[in-house]
Amino acid sequence: MFRTYLAVVGAGVLLAAQMPRPTRPEVPKSLQAPAGEEVLLVAHAKGTQIYKCKAGADQKFTWALKGPEAELKMVAKEDAPKVEAPKPGAIPWLLLKAVSHTGEGIFSRVTSIQRIHTEGGLPPEANSCDASARDTESNSAYSADYYFYEAPTPKNAAYRKSQKPHTLNRHPPTLA
Repeated sequence: MFRTYLAVVGAGVLLAAQMPRPTRPEVPKSLQAPAGEEVLLVAHAKGTQIYKCKAGADQKFTWALKGPEAELKMVAKEDAPKVEAPKPGAIPWLLLKAVSHTGEGIFSRVTSIQRIHTEGGLPPEANSCDASARDTESNSAYSADYYFYEAPTPKNAAYRKSQKPHTLNRHPPTLA
């Protein structure tokens, strides 16, 4: 199981409950959130993808993703932008499913997350990871847009209105 933790800019999250609900972006079918899920919030991330040089089961060295470290800033948009194809030289677009949550805030309702509009973030050149670089970490700058989805329920609208700053969960869900 892959766990991802993103640093969240608190002030932006506080605005999420008051923003108009964004629309789904146009993405390939394989990246579409499940039918019925609604966009909860949209954030732009800027940070690094952290890679670690490790020996695999076959004893060949490779750069393995340790995880991202990024700040999220809320995107105050009502409508999703027209999505273009992933850029060459960028980490792939993803659709992730939340498998567990901690806390009681806005992220506790997240069921799926899309990572799109990526730039950068690729691992270093493969030949730079060998026995002499074992356990070395490398940071690769990246940016992306994240769409956080929630399952539709009659309580969603009322819950969103009732959010107080002290109830926001600053810990995004564990992702698969």
